[in-house]
Amino acid sequence: MFLNKFIRLLTVTALLTVSTLSQAETTIVAVAANFTKPMTDIAEAFEKSTGHSAKLSFGSSGKFVAQIENGAPFEVFLSADDTAPAKLEHSGFAVANSHFTYAIGKLVLWSATANLVDDKGEILNKGGFKHIALADPKLAPYGAAAMEVLKSKNLLTKLQPLFVQGENIAQTYQFVSTGNAELGFVALSQVIDSDKGKIVNGSAWQIPENLYTPLRQDVVLLKKGEDNPAAPALVQFLKSPEAQAIISKYGYGLAN
Repeated sequence: MFLNKFIRLLTVTALLTVSTLSQAETTIVAVAANFTKPMTDIAEAFEKSTGHSAKLSFGSSGKFVAQIENGAPFEVFLSADDTAPAKLEHSGFAVANSHFTYAIGKLVLWSATANLVDDKGEILNKGGFKHIALADPKLAPYGAAAMEVLKSKNLLTKLQPLFVQGENIAQTYQFVSTGNAELGFVALSQVIDSDKGKIVNGSAWQIPENLYTPLRQDVVLLKKGEDNPAAPALVQFLKSPEAQAIISKYGYGLAN
């Protein structure tokens, strides 16, 4: 009798497992390059929590918009700004009224060299460097924010000949971290030690947020993901306390 009960229990457990797995889906997600580290953590937490998985692609927001408009199979889009998702909703590529701000980005002037960048950014005036990196402002909101900072300090004309331009913020960070540019404008999330809550390598100026338009980063559910349960589930998961804790850990602000 015990053996029969045990076999029945195993059968029920197996059926429940098969049922759960059969309902689990994978969603294809386009993610702004600045959000690489937190989104990797969030995707892992999402899978543990829901059983669904997320296949992530990282790049510039501007390029993703062009790819989505040309039929790319993305189902969710995490942009580095709030204009691209709204544009995709307006043009019919995204589900109406599905976008919201998942994070507020922060811009940093950073060097891999200790003591090179002072905590007020005076190095921009003083000079003494041959290259300064930033993301392409036409494609990457963080690059556009960097241009705003330089304009606000009347330094754009002076420093423009020294620009090393990355296609996105990930490539920009690579230029600075490898020394191909002595310093550059990157996302705080790329250089923060998420366990210590501060920058521990190199030197940096955390740029006052009044010097650039707020980097409100919006997510949107794309039309291609409307019928895949994993896509809206991921969008909703970004609002969860678990996801928001990860976002905060990487130095982002949260929308009210």
